[in-house]
Amino acid sequence: MSKGTILITGASAGLGAEMARQFAALGYDLGLCARRTARLEELRGEIAAAHPDRRVELRALDVTDDASVFEAFHDLSAAFGGVDRVIVNAGLGKGAALGKGRHDANRQTAMTNFVGALTQVEAAMEIFRAQGRGHLVLISSMSALRGMRKAMTVYAATKAGVAAIAEGLRSERVPGLDVSVIYPGYIRSEMNEHVEHRTRFMVDTATGVRSMVAAIERRRVRAYVPAWPWAPIGFAMRALPLSVVRKLT
Repeated sequence: MSKGTILITGASAGLGAEMARQFAALGYDLGLCARRTARLEELRGEIAAAHPDRRVELRALDVTDDASVFEAFHDLSAAFGGVDRVIVNAGLGKGAALGKGRHDANRQTAMTNFVGALTQVEAAMEIFRAQGRGHLVLISSMSALRGMRKAMTVYAATKAGVAAIAEGLRSERVPGLDVSVIYPGYIRSEMNEHVEHRTRFMVDTATGVRSMVAAIERRRVRAYVPAWPWAPIGFAMRALPLSVVRKLT
C-alpha cells in the first residue's frame, strides 16, 4: 500500500533522482518531471526493479514553459487522484560575475530557479487549495542565507527568493498546507560535478539526500542539511559580518 504520492521536478539526475529512489524505498508513489525523459525512463526502470509495487508516472517538463508546468502538475494530480507532496527541485547553476558579459547565463539561472519555481508553486497551490491539504517543499541552498560573490551572486539571489516565497505562504496560513524549505550544503550532484572533490564538507549524493528526505518527512519548516556542519554554519552565516562570511564560502 502506498504512503502517498509525491511529485518531484528536476528528477532526471542529481538530488531529484536520488530523492525519487529514497522516497520510493519509503513506500511513496511518484510523479517525476524533467526535460530529459530518457533519463526519467531509466530511473523508472531502476525503481520498478527495486520496488515493483510502486507506481511511477513520468511527464516531460521545462519549468520555464509556464503552460507545460500547469499541464504536467494537473495531469499528474488527475492520474493519481491527488498529490500529497510537491517538491520544487528543478534548478540551474550557471552564472558569472555581474557586468562580465554573461547576462545570458545569469538570466537563464534567474528564469529557471526563481520564475520557474514561482510557476511550480502556483500550479502546486492550485492543486492543494482544491484538495484542502498538501505539503509544499522548496529546495533552496545554503548560499541563500547571504549575498554571494561573483558567479554565485544570481544563483544565491534566486534561492533566497524561493525561501521568501515559502515564508509568504506560511504567513498566509493556508488551511491544510505545510511548507518546508530545505537548504542543502555541499552535496555531490550533477550541478556541481565540476567542483573540486576535496571541497570541505562535501558529502556524496545518497548521504546528503538521506538528510533531505528525513527533514522532508518530518515536515520541517526549514532544514539545513546535512545538519552537521550546516546548521551551525547557517547560524554563523546569518550572524557574522559579510567580510567573515566571504571566507566561509
